[in-house]
Order: sequence, then C-alpha cells, then structure tokens
Amino acid sequence: MGYIVRRFLSTLPVMAVVAVVVFLLIHLSPGDPAALIAGDLATTEDIEKLRTALGLNLPLWQQFALWVGKLFTGDLGTSIFTQMPVAQLLGQRLEPTVSIAALTMLITLVVSVPLGTLAAHRAGSWIDRLVMLFAVLAFSVPVFLVGYLLVYSFAVQLPWFPVQGYVHFAEGPGEWLRSLVLPCVNLALVYIALVTRMTRATVLEVLHEDYIRTARAKGLGVLPVLGHALRNAAIPIATTVGAGIALLIGGVVVTETVFAIPGVGRLVIDSVQRHDYPVIQSVLLLSAGVYVLINLLIDLSYRLFDPRIQY
Repeated sequence: MGYIVRRFLSTLPVMAVVAVVVFLLIHLSPGDPAALIAGDLATTEDIEKLRTALGLNLPLWQQFALWVGKLFTGDLGTSIFTQMPVAQLLGQRLEPTVSIAALTMLITLVVSVPLGTLAAHRAGSWIDRLVMLFAVLAFSVPVFLVGYLLVYSFAVQLPWFPVQGYVHFAEGPGEWLRSLVLPCVNLALVYIALVTRMTRATVLEVLHEDYIRTARAKGLGVLPVLGHALRNAAIPIATTVGAGIALLIGGVVVTETVFAIPGVGRLVIDSVQRHDYPVIQSVLLLSAGVYVLINLLIDLSYRLFDPRIQY
C-alpha cells in the first residue's frame, strides 16, 4: 500500500510540470483568438475590448493562476468560441474517441499476441518471415495513407462500410460497430505491428530457457509450453501495450480527421486552428494524466505476472 501511495504522489510533480509547459506553449504561440473572433472588419479597439472581456489582457502568471485555481475545483474552464463549458464539450466528444481506442486495443491484443507467439514458435520458418514482413510494413506505412486506402477499397469500391462519420451506440449497436471498423483497423495496424514484434522477441527468448526445454522433455504439449512461455514474457508485452495505449492519443487525432469522426481528436484540431486556449489546455492536461495513470497501472500490474515482485 505504501508503494502505491508513493507512486501516486510521484505523479503530482509530473502533472504540475506538464500544466506549466502546456500553458506556456499555447499562450506563447503566435495568434490571437480575440482577433479571430472579432473578424477582419474589427478595429483595434474592438479587439482590445474583446481581449479584456476574455481575460487575455491579464499577465500570464495571473491567467495561469486563475486556470489552476479552477482546475482544483473541477472546472476546466469555458471555450472562448462556443462559450460552452469545456467539460461539456469533452462529454459530447468522448464516446467516439473512447470507442475507437477501446476497439483498437481489443483488435490489437486479439491479433498481435497470438501472431507474435506463433512467429516465435516457428522462428526462422516462412511463417515467421511473413509475420515479420507484415509487422514492418504495417509499422512503416503512414496512418493517414492506410486510412485513405481502406476508405477507397472498402467504402467506395466495395460499399461495405460508411466512408466517414460515427453512429452512436444508442442508435444501434450494429451500425455503431460498422462505423468503427475502418477507423479501428486503420489505427490498430501500427499497434499490431509493435506488439507482435515485442511478443515474438520476448517469447522467443523465454523459449530458450532451461525450464522450457525440461517441460518439452517431459512430453508437455505445444500449447501448454507456449502458455507458460507467454506468461513469463508478459511483463515486456504489458509495458508495450501500456505505451501503445498512451500513443493512441496521437493516432486518434489523425484517424478522426481522416474519417471525419466528431471525437476529441477533431475537437483538438478545431481548437488549435481557432486558438481556443481553455479547450487545448484541458485536453492536453487530461491526455497527460491518462498517460501517467496508464503507466502507474502497468507498474502495479507486474505483480499479477510475477508474484515474486513485492511492493
């Protein structure tokens, strides 16, 4: 319990640094949201009045203090452009992003772990070479290019899936799943390649251990042997999966743009173009928090794979 508390407390300085860096990067970047809102016909006085109304004329340290003070009360602020609470905007966009991320990781685990284990078991064979060729290609081709190819092949030439858009789960599970297939396959290919290569490397290393040779000598079958090997190779695989979940944040932005899905990724793109500071700050800070939380959970999960680890 003491270890968990210490690990949690160690994340607080990290989040504080992230908050400062995010705030400074956004506010010191070129562009004035007040000028964008006011329009091309606005005078300098009109823009200055709008800056005052939005609180953009205050010193940076004061704007930062106000923002942090609201965060401690659970207030993420208000969008400069829509005048809606940021929390409400995120709530409206959260379902598509979470759906894409969850289904992508499910596809990744279902495909990559058996594929990597098979490649390790048949190391040096044509199956191993074919799996590694697929992994290299999937990891090398840009996500947006694969997305356009998928749309052209399976939405234009073969109208099996919608070209773009998102159907909410409440409107029908079947249509919801149909709208997610292409985006999730597009995004999953990179992570399948990553986890497959890590699974193959770690399982192959374990398969050369003495206890595996002993198990084989005693007549243990292929599947039980691979099961033991996979369990002992689980820590590096879990670490890779955790890192992959964190990297999904960037991949989701590209995928939602290609498939015109109204998720958090599209919200970030729109907010960056309009210099909507409160939205960008909140999304980046929450993304960093998710990244830190995932790494913490991965650290805590190690004991599940290796009971010798004590906290």
